[in-house]
Amino acid sequence: MDPATFSAQINPARPLLLLDADEVLLRFVEHLEAYLPTRGFELRLTSFQLGGNIYDLSTDARAEGTVVKDLLASFFDDCTHDVPLVDGAREAIESLKAHYDIAVLTNVPERCRDARMANLRAHGLDVPVIANRGEKGPVAAMLAGATDGPTVFVDDLPPQHASVAAHAPEVYRVHFIADPRLAPMLEKADDAHVRIDDWPTLERHLITRLEG
Repeated sequence: MDPATFSAQINPARPLLLLDADEVLLRFVEHLEAYLPTRGFELRLTSFQLGGNIYDLSTDARAEGTVVKDLLASFFDDCTHDVPLVDGAREAIESLKAHYDIAVLTNVPERCRDARMANLRAHGLDVPVIANRGEKGPVAAMLAGATDGPTVFVDDLPPQHASVAAHAPEVYRVHFIADPRLAPMLEKADDAHVRIDDWPTLERHLITRLEG
């Protein structure tokens, strides 16, 4: 779904929840880690980034940027349809639907949007999926402008929180990293309002904010 189409469907009287997919709803890094050896490479989680942490198994050399880009493109083409769900996400989303309009704002390639939506539906999450490119601030600002209620943005990447803060400072920003190996590698994003890394806690937090 394109942002304009979803924006026209937003109920202006309801709060809006915008969710990233990878490492918020879906266990992206874990699935990528299992995929790379099928292509002759290995992910070594020494820092919170992919570039510089993928190695050629045949040479033990760090993969060049162009190789990493190609590997990620192949991963999205081959695996977008079957990425595992983060623990607790389905139950929390079902609960939060009573309080928020919900959409997934993800930087999945446009060609893989339908596969991502099918993946989420297979996990019991029937929510709109918006395929974004680059920074998410402009789209978040447009969507937040379609409701008179509060908007919440959840993402694992600090630069995306900075983008939303710059374009839509009124949006409440939650820094969330699902993978317990990755989460300790980053402090709370400077431009996020809060850091929460599990769905039961996030569900309670978001409902309490509306009640309070």
